[in-house]
Amino acid sequence: MILAVDQGTTGTTCLVVDDELVVRGRGYVEIQQSYPRPGWVEHDPDELWRSVEAAAELALRDAGARPDELRALGITNQRETTVLWSRLTGRPVAPAIVWQDRRTAERCRELPAGLLRERTGLVPDPYFSATKLEWLLARASEQPAELAFGTVDSWLVWNLTGGDVHATDATNASRTLLYDIAARDWSDELLELFGIDRSVLPTLTSSIGVVGEGRLLGVSVPVAGLAGDQQAALFGQGCFSPGEAKATFGTGSFVLVNVGDSPEPPPDGLLKTVAARGFALEGAVLSSGAAVQWLRDGLGLVAHAAETESVARAAGSSGGVVFVPALTGLGSPHWDPDARGLIAGITRGTTRAQLVRATLEAIAFQVADVLEAFPETVAVLRADGGASANAFLMQFQADVPGCPVEVAAERETTALGAALLAGIGAGIWRDETEVAPLIRRGAVYEPSLAPDEREGRRAEWRVALSRALVR
Repeated sequence: MILAVDQGTTGTTCLVVDDELVVRGRGYVEIQQSYPRPGWVEHDPDELWRSVEAAAELALRDAGARPDELRALGITNQRETTVLWSRLTGRPVAPAIVWQDRRTAERCRELPAGLLRERTGLVPDPYFSATKLEWLLARASEQPAELAFGTVDSWLVWNLTGGDVHATDATNASRTLLYDIAARDWSDELLELFGIDRSVLPTLTSSIGVVGEGRLLGVSVPVAGLAGDQQAALFGQGCFSPGEAKATFGTGSFVLVNVGDSPEPPPDGLLKTVAARGFALEGAVLSSGAAVQWLRDGLGLVAHAAETESVARAAGSSGGVVFVPALTGLGSPHWDPDARGLIAGITRGTTRAQLVRATLEAIAFQVADVLEAFPETVAVLRADGGASANAFLMQFQADVPGCPVEVAAERETTALGAALLAGIGAGIWRDETEVAPLIRRGAVYEPSLAPDEREGRRAEWRVALSRALVR
């Protein structure tokens, strides 16, 4: 059996997976996010690690399995979230700065966009790790040689191996603004730009293969797969060939298209990132599930995210209401960290149900904008993540861009991708050709809107979007 660890923004999921890619056990532990100032988002790194231990124990119990039955462990993680800890004590020196955090927006405006685009395939945005790390180092009392930086995968590997291994894979490294995607190495030029000493960085390793011997729940298990959450989902969806695309609907929505080993730079508005094999083009939507969470926790309009489907259907239509959920700025294809959320079209007759429906529609509109930015038409969009269970959202997602949506049978595809990477890395499976037949598909949603209706709805969205943009 394989233990897949998916350490995400709002919680940690662990799956126990067998060699037929059947999920035998599941465990989930919610984690707390802290908002110390407007635009700031933090995690307690120690809580992240404790959540992994707790979720792993729950998954094994659910599977009726013992820890010593595990052949391999795979890790996937929220990517750009930045952790800084002491090499001497192994303790964090500050809270982790979460990928959603906007505190370095002003610094990003000073950065050379062309150079960063050329070297990293990314854009100067506070979403990425480098300015977060720069901010933390400027406030640390320790010397660089005494400190270790990592995205969440590095922090978990450090804890699993008792501090013996400080490593990250290329998928996570490529999200830092410090990694040259052509040279496949940390960039001295970018390290100098951000004033970061190479000594704080993790060693680079492959996404597939044994990184080190971990210890979890009293037993040793090889850590054999590492990947950022979106690249793990791309692998878990079986997008092994160029042109195959997936969208993961979580806190944000992330659309990735496999582009193989293409040397082409990314189109405007999109990112180029390292995949578990080759490269991918990516569109990052920053607020999807986060917008639904705001409806629940901020406004009290729903008690549970799952009820949004029935509420949206009951509304009949959004009644002209359009919600632009720029709750932490806008990501792809606009990249405007200063954009703020906007609700347009409100009248005296606007209802709770219409606002809930407009929130789900906004998720689909944002993904459609990303799909439109890709240079080639996506034939089928493979969907996963918690919101892929929402049939109203998935149908509207097919309707707005006019693209069929194929939902994964296993919604925890990110964790499944980590299991696949670890299984191949540990020799349980030979390669992708052996695991492809094991990946199961679920419901398929075909576009149903007439072209003129589709364009009319998108025109309403574009008008509202233009009002939210600052750039």
